[in-house]
Amino acid sequence: MRRAVCPGSFDPIHKGHIEIIARASSLFDEVVVAVSTNYSKRHRFSEEERIAMITETLTGLRGISVLPMGDGLLADFCRDAGADAIVKGLRSTADYQYEVPMAAMNRHLTGVETVFLLADNKYTHLSSSLLREVQALGGDVEDYLPRAVLNRFRDEP
Repeated sequence: MRRAVCPGSFDPIHKGHIEIIARASSLFDEVVVAVSTNYSKRHRFSEEERIAMITETLTGLRGISVLPMGDGLLADFCRDAGADAIVKGLRSTADYQYEVPMAAMNRHLTGVETVFLLADNKYTHLSSSLLREVQALGGDVEDYLPRAVLNRFRDEP
């Protein structure tokens, strides 16, 4: 069985993420969505909320599991999960330049390969931080977020 890990903070998950995860699920038998906590970032949603939104959103996809990545290296998480690959979405050459050194280091550390999937053009401008900011300032982000995220934004005071 071929297993891949799609890592990210997913704060929140958006349709660009979903598109990459769905494509990964067609390439691998199992995809582990690894929810990370970047301690240098101020998260909008807790880890538990992010896991719940992702799980609710991806219910219809086969072979998907959603797990907290915990502390430590992604390469170690992949080794412990029995993953053959890391799947990363690329929106631009800037993403590529950022991801290549990490892919090389992950391969060096545990032998796990990184597979890059190009983002669909309709999502190349998306980032979770941009969507959080637009939503906080009253902008309409409904076209880019799954219902589970929109419901949580609307439930806030």
